[in-house]
Formats: sequence, C-alpha cells, structure tokens
Amino acid sequence: MSPALLVREDRIKYTHHDQLFKELIHTFFSDFLELFFPEVHLHIDFSSIKPLSNEMFTDMIEGESRKADIVIETKLKGQDTLIIIHVEPQSYSQENFNERMYQYFSLLYNKYRKPILPIAIFSYNEHRYEQNEFMIKFPFFHVLTFNFLMLELKKMNWRDYIQSNNPVAAALLSKMGYTEKERVQVKKEFLQMLVKMEMNPAKTSLINGFFESYLRLNKWEEEGINGGN
Repeated sequence: MSPALLVREDRIKYTHHDQLFKELIHTFFSDFLELFFPEVHLHIDFSSIKPLSNEMFTDMIEGESRKADIVIETKLKGQDTLIIIHVEPQSYSQENFNERMYQYFSLLYNKYRKPILPIAIFSYNEHRYEQNEFMIKFPFFHVLTFNFLMLELKKMNWRDYIQSNNPVAAALLSKMGYTEKERVQVKKEFLQMLVKMEMNPAKTSLINGFFESYLRLNKWEEEGINGGN
C-alpha cells in the first residue's frame, strides 16, 4: 500500500475514533466529569451546558487543519461567568502534544475571551509517559507554564470500575489496562454493568457500540461468554 493510502487510512481511523469519543462525552458529559474529574463536576452548573460548533484550527506543529471536537460552554455554580471546557481525545502518540494543547487553548481563548479548562484523554494502546504542561522560559526569565488535566486510560485498572453505575465507565472499560487473557472477563463485566444500569435503548446502543469498537471478541471468545466459561 502506498504511503498516501496509509495516511488516508490513518486519518479515517482517527476521525472515527474522535467521533466515538465526541458522541460519548456529549451524551454523558456529567457522568464523564463525575467519574474522572469529581472536583470539576462539583463546581459545574449542568443546567447551563451548551456544546459549541466544531472548532477548526490550523495546527502549526503538523502543518494541517485539525478540529477541536469537544468544546462546551457552561457556568460554575453560583457564578454568572461563562467558561469553556475543551476535551481533546488523543488516540495515538504524538511528540509535542502538550504544545498542541497550548495552541488550542490560545486559539479558543482568543475567540471566546472566556476562561478555558483543557482536558486531554489519552486512549492509545501502549504505555507512555505524557506531559500535561507546556512551558516557555529562558535562563533569565520564566514566561509561562500551561497545564491541562489528563486521563491516561491504558494505565487504569478496569477492575476498579466494574462496580460503577456510570455509563462512561462501562464504555471505557474497552480502552483500559487489561491483558489479552482478560478480554472475555472484561466483556462479561461490561454486559453485567449494562444490565444493572437499565438505560433507554438509544443510550444502551451508544455504550455498546463504543465498547465493541475497541474490544470485539472473536467467535471462540464469544462462545466462552455464552457457555459461562
């Protein structure tokens, strides 16, 4: 396959990934924050949530246009000041990702002139060390330090979340840190979580579709579930 076709396939894959995360987080925004960022959830007025249109920016680092897909306007409890929450799903390792987060932050702030809370979700399959800050400094002067909240799914133990009644926890079991031998057990626990949550058919379909996109069992593994082994 030619390099051009490989690049095209990668872009399609990443676009599909971004769309899955966008739909999940927009649908279960409160559940997402409550599960992973409870200190943020505590202060958000969820009656004022307003998803903003896709933000297209020129990525100065990679030299191409990119979307900041999850951009939400809301308020803090007891305050009239609007804030912007930007959530950036990242499905592949990328040098200078911390710089790209700063770039998005700057562009969003320049457009809306409101406080921005940036969050990165790392969902790739390998273990990495990610920086959640970007710094500009000189030997003689420190210009700035930019920080963002981050979530590294592969470093999370899926067993810590199976007692949760949170739909985002169920969906993201598929991206957490399990071994190949644990795949069937992860699927079993996921199905039990779905039954306990008793969601409407549309939300159940969304959660199940997300899970199956990342953890799809083969024929023999499915037989293991159906046979109770």
